[in-house]
Amino acid sequence: MQLIPHQDSPRHIRLNEADNVAVIVNDGGVPAGARFEDGLVALEPIPQSHKVALADLATGQPVIRYGQVIGYALEPITRGSWVREAQLRMPSAPPLDSLPMADAVPAKLEPLQGYSFEGYRNADGSVGTRNILGITTTVQCVAGVLEHAVARIRSELLPRYPNVDDVVALTHSYGCGVAITAKDAYIPIRTVRNLARNPNLGGEALVIGLGCEKLQAEQVMHEDDASVDLSEPWLYRLQESSTGFGEMIEQIMALAETRLRKLDRRRRETVPASELILGMQCGGSDAFSGITANPALGFASDLLIRAGATVMFSEVTEVRDAIYMLTARAETPEVAQALVREMDWYDRYLARSAADRSANTTPGNKKGGLSNIVEKSLGSIVKSGSSAINGVLGPGERYNRKGLIYCATPASDFVCGTLQLAAGMNLHVFTTGRGTPYGLAMAPVVKVSTRTELAERWPDLIDIDAGRIAAGRASIEELGWELFHYYLDVASGRTRTWAERHRLHNDIVLFNPAPVT
Repeated sequence: MQLIPHQDSPRHIRLNEADNVAVIVNDGGVPAGARFEDGLVALEPIPQSHKVALADLATGQPVIRYGQVIGYALEPITRGSWVREAQLRMPSAPPLDSLPMADAVPAKLEPLQGYSFEGYRNADGSVGTRNILGITTTVQCVAGVLEHAVARIRSELLPRYPNVDDVVALTHSYGCGVAITAKDAYIPIRTVRNLARNPNLGGEALVIGLGCEKLQAEQVMHEDDASVDLSEPWLYRLQESSTGFGEMIEQIMALAETRLRKLDRRRRETVPASELILGMQCGGSDAFSGITANPALGFASDLLIRAGATVMFSEVTEVRDAIYMLTARAETPEVAQALVREMDWYDRYLARSAADRSANTTPGNKKGGLSNIVEKSLGSIVKSGSSAINGVLGPGERYNRKGLIYCATPASDFVCGTLQLAAGMNLHVFTTGRGTPYGLAMAPVVKVSTRTELAERWPDLIDIDAGRIAAGRASIEELGWELFHYYLDVASGRTRTWAERHRLHNDIVLFNPAPVT
């Protein structure tokens, strides 16, 4: 990465020697006539995070960033000009039948030993970073009653059990009015089941249903599942009530208290860093995402992999255009083929509605300097670091091995977070350039800003400022180590993220590609 230094001078960042565009660093951008240290002169005002042409570009010439083609010039672009989205033709998505398959597998990184955190060991061997009572639901119809019950549990029961962090209702919009036997219905069904098995819930099963819904409790809890404790009564259906609302609340509270007693007896114990299951995501991305925050996450990801942990990255439409860089890194041809399988499934899913991966980018992404999904994808995959990709999970599947795992999800923040929780995530990290108060109730969320300006403007929402990298105040390696230690502190409960302190929790949002009836 080439950074033009000096805080008071016009600055830009060129990531690769092959790049013919660079990103403006200065808060507020640069004015027309601004002269950069390398002699480049801005021909017009250019906003922060947007691109400046480093050379004259002819019509049809590739525009290169990250050393990769992000578009083709639709008109001549003069050196020093602001390179705008409308001036670029987006490349086609890489064909899936001619990708490199596990032909550039990175060498195994040197093990990193001696790191640990304080977590809650579960009966199935998994480890939670929090001690939460989760109450699963089978249908949206019960949500109002359960929310009322949870409010009373928090105010009346939870203070008696100080070792329990929270009680969370796993409410969702599925369960009835859906084609429960449709081809893709297995995705929301297994998601609901695997959410209840998340390590942060301690294996204490409790399900609230209505009684007449399509999604039955037996599809959510399996008797032979070691990850949940079904030794106590674990199911209550509201339609079993003979005296109405008051009885419903009393029954739910009684079932909850039985589990609170058990959870309260749990204590944190020292466990190796290999028990961490980190989910990575970005939202409100900008052109700095691939320069500051995501590279730092990638370095920290490599550290965790070296320590034997599990790290998940996701968001199909935000890796689709860079898939050739991932299949080459797959540990085996089978892992590479699994990546192709998930890309193909999602291509066909989008095509059913006459859409493609270009539907991903938002007005905020574009205001933040991202011209198209190709550029966004190249910055997104940097989160995955440099390790070999060890496995692939379909949407709603639970993790089954350690290492670097691609967890196939939509790019929607809320759906991705939900699916990573179902996959077994016990800690979440979320990078943002534009800013979002996003949070999850079932796992701590570490918020990392791509720009210092955002961190200074939102000091009580952003946990880590990665903008220091662009300012030259920290290196990617330094921030990566900082994140690594911060993860262990948050996982241990020694540090609470801002989202936790403010109780900022977005809803669980299931991915249901099957029909609604």
